[in-house]
Amino acid sequence: MPARAVDCRDTDFRGNRYTVCEVDPATEDMRLFLYDKGGAPYGQFEAINARLQARGQQLAFAMNAGMYHEDRAPVGHYVEDGTELMRVIPNAGPGNFGMLPNGVFCIGEGTARVIETLAYAANPPKCRFATQSGPMLVIDGELHPRFLPDSTSRYIRNGVGTTEAGDRAVFVMSGNAVTFHDFASFFRDGLGLPEALYFDGNVSRLYAPELGRADYGRMMGPVVGVVVDSE
Repeated sequence: MPARAVDCRDTDFRGNRYTVCEVDPATEDMRLFLYDKGGAPYGQFEAINARLQARGQQLAFAMNAGMYHEDRAPVGHYVEDGTELMRVIPNAGPGNFGMLPNGVFCIGEGTARVIETLAYAANPPKCRFATQSGPMLVIDGELHPRFLPDSTSRYIRNGVGTTEAGDRAVFVMSGNAVTFHDFASFFRDGLGLPEALYFDGNVSRLYAPELGRADYGRMMGPVVGVVVDSE
């Protein structure tokens, strides 16, 4: 695979299965995708690939990256190629997104960081791309306070974790239905990441050609992907 800094693998942790894709933001062209030139949401990985292929490029990895409304517009803060399309939403609200603390995944120049929303709003970093989602899974090395070890709410879930230095972004999708507590524990205890953010549970999809994955299903909103030159 041409993107040597994208490493995808399947693994097990405490009885659950996970697919993990690690990206080096200093060497890889990592972006967010939402709307095409005509203003229509891409919705599917293949639509993004079609656009890239016209430029001699392709996706090496991609994942849905944040919650969205029925029209695919992002629920929270969203920045694409330096342009803010949606403001930061700092207040609590219904559903998983509003289960504070939530956070922002920020792709800067050579870095990628998960930042709790209020900290992000108080000291906005320079993000070429940013997507807000929630809840936070891990905050400063601690699990979200509302996650219960004995929860019975289980779904296929996906999210992202980052190092303190922002030199590694680790994207995870569960291979079986897991609780928030299980999922967050994998980021903290299995991967050793101090910050992690939940992306979704009803629309968890992965594009990882090295694993033979090109998930298809409901139309997506924001998508994070790594772009490489076509072979």
